[in-house]
Amino acid sequence: MLPFAITYHLVPLYLPIFWPLDSFESLYTALTVTAENDLHMYTHVVVYHGIRQQNRNDIKNGSILRLTTSPYQTAVQLHERIQSSSMDAKLEALKDLANASRDITFAQEFINLDGISLLTQMVESGTDFGDLLSFTLTAFVELMDHGIVSWDTFSVAFIKKIAGYVNKSAMDIAVLQRSLAILESMVLNSQDLYHKVAQEITIANKSFFSNVSHIHTYTIAVINALFLKAPEEKRQDMAHILAQKQLRSIILSNVIRSPTPINDEMAHQLYVLQVLTFNLLEDRMMTKMDPQDQAQRDIIFELRRIAFDVECEPNNGGSTEKRKSMYTRDYKKLGFINHVNPAVDFTQIPPGMLALDNMLYLARHHQDAYIRIVLENSSREDKHECPFGRSSIELTKMLCEILKVGELPSENCHDFHPMFFTHDRSFEEFFCICIQLLNKTWKEMRATSEDFNKVMQVVREQIMRALTLKPNSLDQFKSRLQNLSYTEILKIRQSERMNQEDFQSRPILELREKIQPEIMELIKQQRLNRLCEGTCFRKISSRRRQDKFWYCRLSPNHKVLHYGDLEESPQGEVPHDSLQDKLPVADIKAVITGKDCPHMKEKGALKQNKVCARMCLSVCVCVCVCVCLDTWVESMIFHVKVCSIMLVM
Repeated sequence: MLPFAITYHLVPLYLPIFWPLDSFESLYTALTVTAENDLHMYTHVVVYHGIRQQNRNDIKNGSILRLTTSPYQTAVQLHERIQSSSMDAKLEALKDLANASRDITFAQEFINLDGISLLTQMVESGTDFGDLLSFTLTAFVELMDHGIVSWDTFSVAFIKKIAGYVNKSAMDIAVLQRSLAILESMVLNSQDLYHKVAQEITIANKSFFSNVSHIHTYTIAVINALFLKAPEEKRQDMAHILAQKQLRSIILSNVIRSPTPINDEMAHQLYVLQVLTFNLLEDRMMTKMDPQDQAQRDIIFELRRIAFDVECEPNNGGSTEKRKSMYTRDYKKLGFINHVNPAVDFTQIPPGMLALDNMLYLARHHQDAYIRIVLENSSREDKHECPFGRSSIELTKMLCEILKVGELPSENCHDFHPMFFTHDRSFEEFFCICIQLLNKTWKEMRATSEDFNKVMQVVREQIMRALTLKPNSLDQFKSRLQNLSYTEILKIRQSERMNQEDFQSRPILELREKIQPEIMELIKQQRLNRLCEGTCFRKISSRRRQDKFWYCRLSPNHKVLHYGDLEESPQGEVPHDSLQDKLPVADIKAVITGKDCPHMKEKGALKQNKVCARMCLSVCVCVCVCVCLDTWVESMIFHVKVCSIMLVM
């Protein structure tokens, strides 16, 4: 026995009622729980749930219980009413049925009366249209959502009818929405129905994509369902159809770039479509290269031919050893780990053959960029070259990890990227942009072969940060990467470290404020000590000759700069006495660096020496001391190398 509290007209009247729930199904009336969003509002949404043995413990104190007709009695009445000859009465009955079908207790009773078969017969007859058909399909969807009836029980005639509503160019929006929902459930819940549905609808048909924005979610959901259940060969065909410019344009213009904001459900469906499309790469990603397969080896030969503009030598051309030596030399320039047999490099899975596919795509479709990367690195010193082959293999593996190739879509993820819907070969184009980024970052970091993993970490961070900005196109993605140079990444990392909670806590801030003056003084002394030690520079004449030397050092009291010419580079420090000229620090009015130096403004100087421009330093003196400083009047220039002098004024 279970007590219930009943309220009437929102006035709490707590009346204890003891009702044997075991006899619940035989009653003509039953209690229904009314869940209200806000009891204090005049307008609120009310959802009714029949009290059953399974959910009686879910009743909360204060819930409103309403005495109403039992689910069985309601099911019997609606079963009769939807067969009425009066269209108005039938429409009202279907509305009530669509609303009542949300409750599983009622749904069970209606299904026991063979109500599903009645609804399918009404659809197959084709006599109902407009609102009648819309509410019929709504009731059908609600009843099937409870999972009581198997989807395998429906006839081909019913499937053809539902598919026909989808294929029509002009169809009632509500009917189209329910039809798409039914098709999605059929495909997801029955492999047999997948084949039947796939035969009836064609996603290549432009009419399959409605112009109504809120229908797009259902359309993409059906495509995803077909994609998910299709055999491997069918998935490739579907991907080819979706990659066609016409359909991509429809998805871009009507969905992604639509004025209507993309809601979470639409974003999820686009994410699922993106994941399923990229998962088609899994087969190539997990396929090892067969070193004995001549067709696969020919791809490597083509990479060599395009890069170095050579043709494969015939077997009778030169000695075998000479040909092997030439191939080994070129494969080393291409950056393969195994110079003798680069096919071995592609036996690692992942990325397997997918890496070779990407390299060939770059060589064929972005030939200039490919040749530039290969030749640029083959002309560098061995320790500073960025190995194209190894980089491509590791980058392909990284991109597969970033895009989660081979993983099933997450149920709660909405992370789709619009730029991948703008190109029919989006992954390959993505790779082409990122391999050029890797080469650029390698140069910015002045990396060597020992720094390979560090460079890959920076490139991964650059890619992830650019993807976070959700670029609308691949060109926009490339532009975002241009702004994320290695220097910028270092600044971002430093900023994030400083903004971490630990670094902003009061003890850290107090400690930083306390020791900062001491640290600044330490830096100042270190720089002054470096100036006191002095530095020898090559002296550049008017003809740009560097056959003489020039030495400068600061006096121990930090008041005078001693300098002078030397015939040869000194071994160790040069005494102050041997330096003929001196310049009081008090007479220095400015220290100019980089391209602002007077000698870098000379005609052609900056153009010829852009690399050295940022390493130049000029000291400008006051006019009053020019009489005794003829050499400074002629622009005494410090040509600073990597360890540049830093003057502390």
